[in-house]
Amino acid sequence: MRAAVLHSIEDGKLVVRDDVTAVGPGPGEVRIKLGAAGVCHSDLSGRNGGLPQRLPAILGHEAAGDIVAVGEGVTGIAEGDRVIISWMPPCGSCPACRRGQPEICLTHMIGSYRQPRFLVGDAPAWGLSGVGAFAEEIVMPSVGVVKIPADVPYEIAALIGCGVMTGVGAVINTARVEPGATVVVIGCGGVGIAAIQGARLSGAAVIVAVDPVEAKHETAKRFGATHAVSPDQLADVRNELTGGEGFDYAFEVVGMPSTIRSAWDAARRGGTVIIVGAGRSDQTVEFNPFELFFDGKTMHGSLYGSADVRRDFPRLIALWQAGRLDLAGMITQRVTLDQADDALSALGRGDIIRQVIVYD
Repeated sequence: MRAAVLHSIEDGKLVVRDDVTAVGPGPGEVRIKLGAAGVCHSDLSGRNGGLPQRLPAILGHEAAGDIVAVGEGVTGIAEGDRVIISWMPPCGSCPACRRGQPEICLTHMIGSYRQPRFLVGDAPAWGLSGVGAFAEEIVMPSVGVVKIPADVPYEIAALIGCGVMTGVGAVINTARVEPGATVVVIGCGGVGIAAIQGARLSGAAVIVAVDPVEAKHETAKRFGATHAVSPDQLADVRNELTGGEGFDYAFEVVGMPSTIRSAWDAARRGGTVIIVGAGRSDQTVEFNPFELFFDGKTMHGSLYGSADVRRDFPRLIALWQAGRLDLAGMITQRVTLDQADDALSALGRGDIIRQVIVYD
């Protein structure tokens, strides 16, 4: 089959090859023919070394498709079922899952660094986050797929698999924003736009979108932001809208030390700061001990929108079906597998919310 392969971080190029094989399915696994895969900033981080990844690698982790084969012992799903891929599925038996925190289960993630999911020619290759969705077919553990109605378009389902789940989930699962709250979202890419929609769904009275790219400001308002500003305007709008107190909730959706610090500063005393952006492990953020104590703020990481994908994927589909979650409007560009490398390079453009690779 065809897949876009990353051979070197230094070179950083995805090469489309036709000698790639997805390994399996073995016991407890399923093979999926993909219909669509989202192009996420985490894929760019995998390409440039910001996120650790064994090489050679097939990037891509936000996807949907149809099951074409099932391994021994698989129950509850069958050939022909349409599914969304979950790159961080709960195993159901580890300590995190047993204590009711399936969103931080690492069983599949750790296994993905040990077990190659592909062969490129005769050489083993690994999928980003154990998925590798920049390929025509993938093999996943059966717990890593969630069955959905057959009439949900692949593109819509793919977005739910990561970006929408991460952004909306950060608001409704991690922060649990209440009606009437004041919210600021720093970073208006695909995940930031999803967070803005989550704040709107939660009934937030004020939703301020912050992004240095002015082209994204009107887009953010279209999806529910009440205000949209550049980073250098944030302090003024904070004073204007909150009387200088600060926002109830500040969502950081970039993953940079400077924006994390800005989110902290934008939140009121006793407020909540949610870190959604996937930052680098070799960077640090500075806080002094007094402000951590005196300001009484809560800082909380939101991994994958604190999702229980078995509950949340169907819930997001229901919101989309009800017309309360705009997913089609988030797709600004449809590309082919041959354009995957260019699509990653274009992520910094201001007019892009989400690009989707569409498979024939």
